[in-house]
Amino acid sequence: MESLPIRLIVGLGNPGGEYQDTRHNAGFWFADRVAQDWGSVFRTESKFHAQVAVGRIAGADCRLLKPSTFMNRSGQAVAALMRYFRLQPQQVLVAHDELDLPAGAVRLKQGGGHAGHNGLRDILAVLGDPGFYRLRIGIGHPGNSRVVVDYVLSRPSRADRQAIEEGLGQALAALPEILLGEMQRAMNRLHAPSRSPAD
Repeated sequence: MESLPIRLIVGLGNPGGEYQDTRHNAGFWFADRVAQDWGSVFRTESKFHAQVAVGRIAGADCRLLKPSTFMNRSGQAVAALMRYFRLQPQQVLVAHDELDLPAGAVRLKQGGGHAGHNGLRDILAVLGDPGFYRLRIGIGHPGNSRVVVDYVLSRPSRADRQAIEEGLGQALAALPEILLGEMQRAMNRLHAPSRSPAD
C-alpha cells in the first residue's frame, strides 16, 4: 500500500562549525546532499528556527529543514514548519544518525520510539505522534555506553566517513520512491543484503 507523499525532510544535527563533521550531524549531511542534488539553497527562516530549502517533486513542493536549535530542541523547528504548512506526521521524513547500525548502513522505518536519540526524543515530545518516517543513518557503536556522548560528538574515521557517504548515496537513490510514498519499494532497495562480505 502506498503512503502519503513526503512533503518535509528533516536533517538532524547541531548548528555551528565545531559540530559539522561530527557523527551526530549525519542527518545534516543527508539534507545537504539532497539540496545539492536538487540544486536548492538553504536559507535561514527565523519563524521556523531553521535553515530551509525547497525542491519541486512531481508537481508539489517538498521542504528540507535543518533546525538551528541544538539537537535536544529539534521538535521546535519541526513543529513550527508542520503547523505553517499543515503537514501530517506521515508526510515527514526525519534523517538521523543511528548507533545501532554499522557505519554505511541506511534503513527506513515508520514510527517507534527515540532509542535515546535526543533529537527524536524532542520531536516525539512536541508532536505527540510517532507516525513520521525515519531515515536511520548508521554511524556504528563505540561498544561502551559510557562513551556514547563523546563518540557521537566526535568525527568518524576516514573509512567510516567514506562508508557513511556511500550509504547517503544509496539513500539518495531511493529518495524518489520515498518522496512519492512508495515506502515498501524504497525499503526493499535500502534493506537488501550488501554485496560486501564485511556487512
